[in-house]
Amino acid sequence: MQELEKIGKLVRYYILESTTEAGSGHPTSSLSAVELTTTLMFGGFFKFDADNPKNPNNDRLLFSKGHASPLLYSLWALAGKVSEEELLTLRKFGSKFEGHPMPSFEYAEAATGSLGQGLSVGVGIAINGKYIGKLPYKVFVLLGDSEMAEGSVWEALELAAYHKLDNLIGVLDVNRLGQSRETMYGHDLEAYAKRVGSFGWHTITIDGHNIEEVAKAYEEALSTKEKPVMIIAKTLKGKGVSFIENKDGLHGKPLTKEQLPEALKELGEVDKSVLGTIAKPENMEPAKPEVKGKFEKASYEPDTVLATRKVYGKALARIFPKFQNIVALDAEVSNSTFSKTFRDEYPERYFEMFIAEQNMVGTAIGLSNRGKIPFVSTFAAFLSRAYDQIRMSQYSQANIKIVGSHVGVSIGQDGPSQMGLEDLAMFRAILNSVVLYPSDAISADKLVEEAAAHKGLVYIRTTRKDTPLVYGNDEEFKIGGSKVVKSSNKDSVTVVAAGITLHEALAAYEELKAKDINIRVIDLYSVKPVDSKTLEKATKETKAIITVEDHFPEGGLGEAVKSALANMGAKVHSLAVTKMPKSGSPDELLEYEGISKSAIVKKVEEVV
Repeated sequence: MQELEKIGKLVRYYILESTTEAGSGHPTSSLSAVELTTTLMFGGFFKFDADNPKNPNNDRLLFSKGHASPLLYSLWALAGKVSEEELLTLRKFGSKFEGHPMPSFEYAEAATGSLGQGLSVGVGIAINGKYIGKLPYKVFVLLGDSEMAEGSVWEALELAAYHKLDNLIGVLDVNRLGQSRETMYGHDLEAYAKRVGSFGWHTITIDGHNIEEVAKAYEEALSTKEKPVMIIAKTLKGKGVSFIENKDGLHGKPLTKEQLPEALKELGEVDKSVLGTIAKPENMEPAKPEVKGKFEKASYEPDTVLATRKVYGKALARIFPKFQNIVALDAEVSNSTFSKTFRDEYPERYFEMFIAEQNMVGTAIGLSNRGKIPFVSTFAAFLSRAYDQIRMSQYSQANIKIVGSHVGVSIGQDGPSQMGLEDLAMFRAILNSVVLYPSDAISADKLVEEAAAHKGLVYIRTTRKDTPLVYGNDEEFKIGGSKVVKSSNKDSVTVVAAGITLHEALAAYEELKAKDINIRVIDLYSVKPVDSKTLEKATKETKAIITVEDHFPEGGLGEAVKSALANMGAKVHSLAVTKMPKSGSPDELLEYEGISKSAIVKKVEEVV
């Protein structure tokens, strides 16, 4: 205990010193969790090979309250992996010690700081350990009491209990104070215990500054079976410095250089030679999946008429022998997204997420952290509620694939609430994302395989309606490419489409051809990155470009084309969903929105 007290004192010293040097940061939020984390890491409870952070047997520690990053960095200084000089680069340009944890710091498990997301990431890592890798590691997640107001936390709590994740331990730092006022329940630990317990978790309430109580809580948590555990700790924000301890209005405010000496005097003399010892993990090999059959190429009969959404699960099952790290997650619509096809083939690699899209994406980030290739699926419209998790995935450098079905007005009678009309814009806005939009069974199958092979975020837009084949089995679809489906030396206009509107464009091609009007038809299946060269060639060889998409105009396929051709002065006419959608048959709605065959014919005739 005496050694842990020395370690805690030095951690507090580093927190105060680094945040004052930075002139910004969150010292008070870091100080409240010192005993909770030092006892965990250096009290023999946390097993981690500090020389090999990627060791698959390592326990994992996530700071869901990412603003306490000065504490995270200071802990690793006490582990001998960060120097004091490095700590003093906190928040400076070019430093890996950023304001909130980022993967550039090798001991950060994920990018955190957007509150309410860390527990979901922990769920993903825990699922991997218990059910996929079958490894003995534990997952610890430090949460702040303010973020317990986030719905995504409760989604994660619910799912963790459902899957009996007894390798997941939450540590709730109840320091009472949020950014602008007291939290909803203040220091009422029982209020948290009742709520968390009602979700099926084992709860332990403690004084978070009493090292002995903290140690006993970890002992109890590690011996609990069949349930995740939440340690609910009463703490004081700013603990250890009297003039900031438990004081409102000091969130995110470092001490001034004038205040620092007074605070350090209160701390007393620190021993900078002290180092903590982290216990070593077991040495086990991750379990390997049972693979059914061998990898084979897809083959479809020429008369196949099949919705791209129905191909998705089949494609996952087909490529699994080649990509054995695939894991499928679905938000309780597997019979509509057709992830159920993969589930039926590989049930041990499918996890039901229920109608909780935020947690589903967070869980996927956690699975990616452990080297898996998560494929996430739901209706495209419902991905909008998980956009913050999707946004944060780019900072975690997560290798996740997201499949949105039921896109556009072409879904028909279900009406606007079910129509994905913003998804292309959402996913194009993510840095380094890939956005794919197949038009038939063959392109869908090949693009699922391309997505699995690509490292990074990939979004695949699938269609509800059955469509005929456009391509043959030998056709290849590379990310960043496109297909010139129809062309001649006499093309007057180029029509660029993808998905359902490609079929409308092909129908328009036939009608216009009968009128002796030739058009070029391009399938822009890779909406991002876009095939600029093919578009530029079409711009030079035809009078104008017409884009057609089952999506709102903003941020969609049309704007992708306009951006690609911005320096060419190209004439680009965009047909998109511009009226308030409503229920109706797919054909009625395509006509109503002006993205049907007849609308394309009319626009071509106007341009010509």
